Amino acid sequence: MPKKSRRAKAKQRARVERVAQERLAQQPGPASAEAPAPTSVAPRAQVRRTQSSGAQLAKTQDLASRYLYVIPEAKRIGIIAGSIIVILIILSFVLG
Repeated sequence: MPKKSRRAKAKQRARVERVAQERLAQQPGPASAEAPAPTSVAPRAQVRRTQSSGAQLAKTQDLASRYLYVIPEAKRIGIIAGSIIVILIILSFVLG
């Protein structure tokens, strides 16, 4: 699979940064003007201990922010698959 273009990476970074800023704005606490500027680093997994066992760690990740590329790729695949099916149907009437 080819690498993502630089433009796509820049869009991804901008989305992650926008989500981080929205989360900071929603959190109660000091005014957003006093808060430090968020970095463009992807959010890390949150680790919490389960009440049943102290040794077990449950990792939770915000999957929506981690897999932002899936929906556009699924749409692109659907369009290509649909066009191929339409071409096959047309060919079956022309050649059949």
